[in-house]
Amino acid sequence: MAEVVLQNVTKRFSDHVALDDVSMTVPDGSFVVLLGPTGAGKTTTLRMISGLDQPDGGEIFIGGMPMRGLTPAQRNVAMVFQQYSLYPHLTVRENLEFPLKSPLLSTPRAEIDRKVKAIAEVLQIAHKLENKATALSGGEMQRVSIGRALVRSPQIYLMDEPLSSLDAKLRADLRIELKSIQAGSGATLLYVTHDQIEAMTMATHVGVLQQGRLVQFGSPREVYENPVSIYAAARLGLPRINILPADIFAGAPPRARNIGLRPEHIRQGSGEESLVTRVEHLGDQTRLHLSFRNHQIVTVTDAHTALRSGDIVKIEPNKPLYFDAEGMRLA
Repeated sequence: MAEVVLQNVTKRFSDHVALDDVSMTVPDGSFVVLLGPTGAGKTTTLRMISGLDQPDGGEIFIGGMPMRGLTPAQRNVAMVFQQYSLYPHLTVRENLEFPLKSPLLSTPRAEIDRKVKAIAEVLQIAHKLENKATALSGGEMQRVSIGRALVRSPQIYLMDEPLSSLDAKLRADLRIELKSIQAGSGATLLYVTHDQIEAMTMATHVGVLQQGRLVQFGSPREVYENPVSIYAAARLGLPRINILPADIFAGAPPRARNIGLRPEHIRQGSGEESLVTRVEHLGDQTRLHLSFRNHQIVTVTDAHTALRSGDIVKIEPNKPLYFDAEGMRLA
């Protein structure tokens, strides 16, 4: 495996700047998740590293070697696309074997069989090995696509929302399996997702992209607890962070325009009165939807709370985050 370094990488498509002077280091053996809305530059970053697209400026290094001018095959990367990329006329087994039969790898037959069997069991498709790819469900096709990358031992795995088409249970199972495979093998993995749970549970590092710029890079806990901006704060956390006018509570510092409160950082039982507008019982916790001075707030409370819509509850901020007029974090 290898460290991946982007130095001042820029990519333009006509007048649109897809990546704007991005510098980032993906440490060797790390699981890095890129977060951001559609158009932020996540997939473009993967395509730059894989060699499918070339940067207009800056340099990319994999394992200390410059990648400029090298084809995807020469870079020894494995990429999983959001859309299935299977050979429809081949069986599942043949699709999984295909990258191992490359003349560049020259994998022995016994090793091919061992790897295919192991990955098929992990991805719960061992019973489908002799099926044609066209006979699979959408979720099964995506699992084969993931498996075709996992059977290799590339310098880096690049995954573009690989679990988005799977049902909730399989998605949760594969989150665990992917993280286990990555941690056990020491693989370097760069992963794009919109799923905040995937980012929090799988990543060693999170990169937050905004309109082609990398605005924050750090551990999931660091980005969650110490976001550099309202934009970064909104990328992680479910329910989303509450953003309110800074003067809605007393004690705001100078230059503060907004206060950010994570749902778990709203203390109940003291402070100022708010109206309960909705109660969501989720089993392990309960979400309270509150109306406070004409602003809507979501917080969490005891799973067995007796509160109901129409009740009054007192609240006050705990561990608030403050942001200036441009949405940047104030110390």
